[in-house]
Amino acid sequence: MTVSSGSPGWYLRRLSRMGPREVGGRAGDAVRRRRWRSARPNCPSVTGARFTAVLPAGTVAAVPPDAAKRLIAEADRLMAGHVEYFGVVRDDLADPDWWYDPKTGRRAPWGYAFDVPYRDEDAAGDVKQIWELSRHQYLTVLAAAYAITGDDRYAERVAEHLRLWWAANAPLRGVHWISGIELGIRLLSWVWIRRLLDGWPGAAGLFEDNPVALNQIWHHQRWLAAFPSRGSSANNHIIAEAAGQFAAACAFGWFPTSARWRADALRSLERHLRSNTFDSGLNRELATEYHGLVLELALAAVAEADAAGVPVPASIRLVLLRMTDALAAMVDSRLRPPRQGDADDGHGLVVDGAGTDRWASLLATGDAVFGRLAWWPAVTGTDVRTPLLAALIQPYAKREAAPAVSRPASRPTHFADAGMTILRGPGETGEIWCRCDGGPHGFLSIAAHAHADALSVEVRHDGVDVLADPGTFCYHGQPEWRQYFRSTLGHNTLQLDSGDQSVSGGPFLWTRHARSRVLVADASDASGGGTARWCAEHDGYQRSVHRRRVELTAAARELRVVDEVRGPRRAVRLAFHLGPAIAADLVGSRAQLTWTRDGEDRSAELDLPGQLSWRAHRGESDPPLGWYSAGFGRKEPATTLVGTGFADGAAPSGEFTTVLRFHG
Repeated sequence: MTVSSGSPGWYLRRLSRMGPREVGGRAGDAVRRRRWRSARPNCPSVTGARFTAVLPAGTVAAVPPDAAKRLIAEADRLMAGHVEYFGVVRDDLADPDWWYDPKTGRRAPWGYAFDVPYRDEDAAGDVKQIWELSRHQYLTVLAAAYAITGDDRYAERVAEHLRLWWAANAPLRGVHWISGIELGIRLLSWVWIRRLLDGWPGAAGLFEDNPVALNQIWHHQRWLAAFPSRGSSANNHIIAEAAGQFAAACAFGWFPTSARWRADALRSLERHLRSNTFDSGLNRELATEYHGLVLELALAAVAEADAAGVPVPASIRLVLLRMTDALAAMVDSRLRPPRQGDADDGHGLVVDGAGTDRWASLLATGDAVFGRLAWWPAVTGTDVRTPLLAALIQPYAKREAAPAVSRPASRPTHFADAGMTILRGPGETGEIWCRCDGGPHGFLSIAAHAHADALSVEVRHDGVDVLADPGTFCYHGQPEWRQYFRSTLGHNTLQLDSGDQSVSGGPFLWTRHARSRVLVADASDASGGGTARWCAEHDGYQRSVHRRRVELTAAARELRVVDEVRGPRRAVRLAFHLGPAIAADLVGSRAQLTWTRDGEDRSAELDLPGQLSWRAHRGESDPPLGWYSAGFGRKEPATTLVGTGFADGAAPSGEFTTVLRFHG
C-alpha cells in the first residue's frame, strides 16, 4: 500500500506511534511556532568576539599529497559551477538559486518556514535537492582548498556565497528553516569554514565581526534549542542537531546563552548517542549509511570539545570506539560495509574530493583516535579529513581519565543485539562475504529508515555485489519507487501472499514490525575451511512463520540457503537480486552468473528451488522490479530472479533450497 505523508490518515497513524510525553512536547512545539510567527527577537549585541578554535600549526602540511590533489580538483569543479547531487548534475553553482530544485524545475515557496509544504513535491520540488546545497558542505571543500593552497579565490567564493545565503534566508523564512538536521549540519559546516579560512585576512570580517553572521548563528542555535527531534523521531536527526549545536556553542561561544546551549547540547548528544547505538557498536537504525553519518557527526563534536577544552563524558568516546570497531568488523575485503536499510548519501563533515573512500576515511580516523586492532582490515588510500580531525581530537590512549575498555580480541562475526551475522570464506579469487539479517525491524516506534527485509541475505565476491541489497533510491515525491525499494520483494528474502513482512503507514513510518530471532549463528568455521551456519525466523506473516538457514562452506566455495514456511498453504514469491555487474543466463531453475573483476572473468552457478517457477526481471517500471540504486537519486537496471508458487507447511513444498557455487 502506498501512503502519502501529510494526509489526514497519515497524521492519525503517526500520532498512534507517539507516547504521551512526545505528544505533549509536539503540542508545545506547535504553540511555539505560532508565537514565533510574529515574535522574532534580535540577536543580542556581541563585542570583542574572537575565534580561537584554530588548527594546530603543521596540521595542513600533514595532509597527504594525493588527497590534497583530489580536493583541489573538486574545488576547481565547484569554482567552475559544476556539482552533482543525487544523480542530478548542476552547472549553476557559481551563482546558485537557494530554493531551486533542478530535478523538477520547481522553486520552494517563500514565507514563514513552518508553513512551507516541503513534503509536497508538486508545491515545493524535491526538498532533498534543495536542502543539500544549503548544508554548505561544498563551501567546506572550498575552504579546505584555501587552507591547503592559500589561494584567495577559494576564500572569496566562500565569503560571497555565505553572504548571499544569509541575505536570502532570513531567520524563520523559507524552506531552509524547517528541519533541525539541516540547521545542525549547516552550523557544523560554518565552524569548519571559519577554521579553514583562519589564515585569510577577511575571515574575522566574515564571521565574528559581521552582525549578519552573528544573527544567523544565534538564530540557528535558538531554533535548535527550541525544536529538538522528539520521541519516535529521535534518531540520527537528534544527533545532527546536538552535534551542530554543541560545535557552534564551543567554537562560536560569543552569546550570553552559549554556555547553556553547550551544556544542553552535550547532554543531548551523550544521551542520544547511547540510545541510538547497540552495545555491540552498530547503529540501532540498522541502516548502515546512518551508522557512518552518526559516527562522523559525533567525531566532529568531540573535535570541537577538545579544541575548546570542554570535558565530554567518557561514555561518548566509548560509544565512538565501539562504533569504529563495529565498522572495521563488518566491512568486506574492499572496505565496503553492508547495504542495509535506508541510505541518502548524507555526510557529517565534507572536506575531501571525489574518489575518497568514506569508510576507509572513517577507519583511518578511528586508527588515529583509538588505535587499530590487529584484526582490523588494512586501510589503503588517503583522505584530508583524518589529519584535520586527528589534530584536534586527543588520542584515546593518551587521555588520563580514559577508562579501561575491553575491545574484541578477534574480528566479530555476530552482533547479537543487532541481529547481524557476517559469514566469510577465503578463496584464491577473493573473499566470499555474506550478511544475514535476523535483527529488529528498525529503531523506535516508527522505524523510519527500516526496510521490510527480515532474513534477507547480501552476498559479495571480492567486494562485488552478487546477491545484492538494491538500496534506497528516493524518499519523497515518487511513492511507488519508495515503496518498492523498501519492500520485501525488493530484498533477497521470501514473500507470502504478495504482502510485506512489516506494514508501512507512510514513507518513514511502519505501523507493524516483523519480529525476528536468530536461532544459530556460528560463523567461526568458514575462515578455517569448514562450514559456517546461521538460522533465524520471523513472525511478520500472520498464521505463518518464515525460517531460513544459511550455510557457507569455504572449501567448496558454496553458499546454501534453505527457506522453510510453517503454517497453512500460502502463495510464495522468492526473490534474488543480482548486482549490476552480474550477467545471468536463466534456464529453468538454474542461472549461470558471470562478471568481471579487475579485468578477470569470474563466474558462479545459482541453483534455485525447482518447486517454483522462475523468471528474470530487469528494469521494469510498472510495477518496479529489477533495479539497483548505487546512491540516492540514482538507479540502474539489474537482474532480479523471482520464483513463484505455493508453500504448504505440512508438505515438502514448504521448504525451498537455493545453492550458490562460485567457480575458481
